[in-house]
Amino acid sequence: MINHNGNLINTSEFQLTAENRAFKFGDGIFETIKILNGKVVFFEDHYFRLMASMRMLRMKIPMEFTLEFLEGEIKKVAESFSETNLRARLTVYRKDGGLYTPKTNDVDYVIDVKPITAEAKEKYVLDLYKDFYNYSGMLSTVKTTNRMLNTIAAVFAQENDLDNCVLLNERKGVAEVTNGNIFIIKGNTIKTPALTEGCIKGIVRKKIIQLLEEHNDYTIEETSISPFEIQKADEVFITNAIVGVQPVTNYRKKEFSTDISKKIRKSLQLMAFTN
Repeated sequence: MINHNGNLINTSEFQLTAENRAFKFGDGIFETIKILNGKVVFFEDHYFRLMASMRMLRMKIPMEFTLEFLEGEIKKVAESFSETNLRARLTVYRKDGGLYTPKTNDVDYVIDVKPITAEAKEKYVLDLYKDFYNYSGMLSTVKTTNRMLNTIAAVFAQENDLDNCVLLNERKGVAEVTNGNIFIIKGNTIKTPALTEGCIKGIVRKKIIQLLEEHNDYTIEETSISPFEIQKADEVFITNAIVGVQPVTNYRKKEFSTDISKKIRKSLQLMAFTN
């Protein structure tokens, strides 16, 4: 089932028009959200990121778009599944019409839900994608429906037997990976690219930073990172809303330990159940 503007529709019956702006211009944004045993995980953070993104893109926020309303709309779809481990995608896009200039800033929304099949892997191989860059303006921090760079980098990873690729910004600094944020560990210091480097303003990224700021054993830095620093790191892990924390085991010829990454993953899992 799909929730389209509050109406539940069979997936096979849902259709977009040829004037859909998310299709024609990438004029939409989305949130990918995890649902565990009926709980919409970290939804308050997803909600406020969505509201901030809509304001940045000059979309009109409907009066009914409260946190409680959108959470309820997600649960309406999730309740049709027997599985308890689900992923929801909430997509918001400007209504049909217009060319680059839209006819209206009013929005439609679609929520689709699927069982989660992706889990953290024991072996995880990472490398650089260097054909195109992720430009470091603030628009790169927003999850728009234009994900062409992520798509072609994911195809490159598939063609080269990689699990993921590191995306670089125009200064050839590390920005993120194709489906999330990246952290590197060296000694007691854990670094992640600053938002000014062009990375997505990830929800799990935010939670990991909060966890580490409360941990006296580690120092967390949001900063610029060179690809060379990845090879010199003791550990590397990536984060996203569905898998949580994925330790990286291999980057080029370097093999990493995963002990600290796995401890952070357990702490995040506990936070997901208690928040």
